[in-house]
Amino acid sequence: MADLFIKQSKQYAVARPGYSEKLFQFIASKAAAHDLAWDVGTGSGQAARSLAEIFNNVVATDTSQKQLECAPKLPNVRYEHTPPVLTIPEIERKLASKSSVDLVTIAQALHWFDLPSFYEQVKWVLKKPHGVIAAWCYTVPRVNNNVDTVFNRFYSIDVEPYWDRARKLVDNRYSTVDFPFEPVRGEGSTGPFEFVTERLMDLDGFFTYIRSWSAYQTAKDKGVELLSDDVMEEFKQAWNAGGGDEQKAVNYPVYLRVGRVGN
Repeated sequence: MADLFIKQSKQYAVARPGYSEKLFQFIASKAAAHDLAWDVGTGSGQAARSLAEIFNNVVATDTSQKQLECAPKLPNVRYEHTPPVLTIPEIERKLASKSSVDLVTIAQALHWFDLPSFYEQVKWVLKKPHGVIAAWCYTVPRVNNNVDTVFNRFYSIDVEPYWDRARKLVDNRYSTVDFPFEPVRGEGSTGPFEFVTERLMDLDGFFTYIRSWSAYQTAKDKGVELLSDDVMEEFKQAWNAGGGDEQKAVNYPVYLRVGRVGN
């Protein structure tokens, strides 16, 4: 999975959206303590940055060293480059001891994981009985009717053949992902719960976001330029329709699964 993002790691760090404060407030309210959080698949540290404002300590891991090099350096965040598969002894040696983590987060990455193995690690490392796991994804961006119409055709026709099959879990808003945990306090299910994150972008920034996709890189490796001159011109006309502003508010729907371990 990490190989899909190596070539565009800087674009990923620059163009990918952050996450709303409401999302982290909701997650933090479900954790019994705020001592230690483990951010898995941290990428360039978008979630780790926000977690560091709430938790005393954050350990953030990723299989891509290039992505980690783009992450923000913060005094209470420790970044670790890890192999795709971690053993329990490796977790204990490098990350945290058994039943010591208050929260495990996975932002836009759960669909890449070997879930049975990963969930064993989560249940081992989380505090019992109230340790919390929170995994979320964001789906396609929404701008306005003009841009969205062009984007929807582009996404469903041009881009779709180049997505890994794991992308279906994102398109399904994580509603079909295996998530064997108990509902957190105050909630009757593990979700998905819907949030939204917003980012101001100009058209060049929007194109940079598209170029950060794994599907874009896969297509490029096959000799296909998804953002051809014709496609970019179509987006430009939609972006500027009605004399629109150079920058626009781009909204990303976010879907959260959150649960806790039992005794």
